[in-house]
This record gives sequence, structure tokens and C-alpha cells, in this order.
Amino acid sequence: MVATEFLGLIIFLVVSLGLVGLAIPLCMGKCARIIAGYSTMTPEERAHWDGPGLAKFTGKILLIIGLATAAYGAGLFCLGLVWLTWIYLAVVLGLSIFAVIYCNTGKRFQK
Repeated sequence: MVATEFLGLIIFLVVSLGLVGLAIPLCMGKCARIIAGYSTMTPEERAHWDGPGLAKFTGKILLIIGLATAAYGAGLFCLGLVWLTWIYLAVVLGLSIFAVIYCNTGKRFQK
């Protein structure tokens, strides 16, 4: 493994550990204030939303993206699987689109 590949792998692992580290408290229903949009609401607006439920859902999505980032980095830099880029892109974009649609339809996280 060349030094630049090793550095790339380290960067991917640090990013994925950061994502998983953020996902863990969210999966427990805590730290909902780190979710964009929720943190900018007034306390009166936040009273109409299920913060812990939204945090758990966001944490699960973030956990999957974090694990996919680690797998992508390992596959790309250790095994040289360049085609994994397209699968990783599809997973991240697909989950992101799913999360936006799921959160904004059906009033799932409103009290």
C-alpha cells in the first residue's frame, strides 16, 4: 500500500468513526439538537415534534452511512474495488432521499 492510499484509508476511517460516533447518541434518542432544522426551531415549535423519535431515525440513517463509508474506504484502498464508488454513491443518495421523504410525509414525527 502506497503512502497516499494509506492516508486515504485513514481519512475514510476517521470520517466513518465520526459519523458512527454521532449516530450512537442519536440512536439512543438523545442529542436531537444536533439535527439541522430541529435545532433552529423555537421551543414552542419543538413542542410539536417528537425529538427522541426523530433522533433515533436520524441516528439509524447516520449509522448506516458511517458503516458504508468505512466499507467503501476499506474496499477502495485495501482491495482496489473502484466500482464500489457507484454502490456507495447509490446507498448514500438513496438513504438521503428516503430519509427526507420519510420525515416530511405522513406526520410521523409530529406529536
